[in-house]
Amino acid sequence: MPQDSTAVPGVNRPNITPLDVVRAIVLVVALFSLGLWGFVSWPLPMNIVFGIGLPVVVLLVWALFLSPRPVLRLHPFLRAVVELLIYVGVTLAWWAMGQGWAGIAFAVVAVGAGLVAGRRSLS
Repeated sequence: MPQDSTAVPGVNRPNITPLDVVRAIVLVVALFSLGLWGFVSWPLPMNIVFGIGLPVVVLLVWALFLSPRPVLRLHPFLRAVVELLIYVGVTLAWWAMGQGWAGIAFAVVAVGAGLVAGRRSLS
């Protein structure tokens, strides 16, 4: 049964842009990176705490402040600070694992996507 792509009255579908896809990929990479750092950099009992707990905390912070429909709305500049703190944490995690270039590459892509999204939301 084929799907009809015509507009349905009263239904608003979000427009997903390539920027939204890049930002979703940045979030997934950030969660993976922090989990990897937690499992690799800590001894056995603490690696489970950091490897699972840190990505969960970042996901909760993202859901509270940075998601498309956040629970708590912040001023755009505070929202940018929270987002940058997450990016700095991921970059430092890559550096702590001895992969500085991966951390720099992540920071450039994440901050670039954040700047474009921030400018788009302010206009």
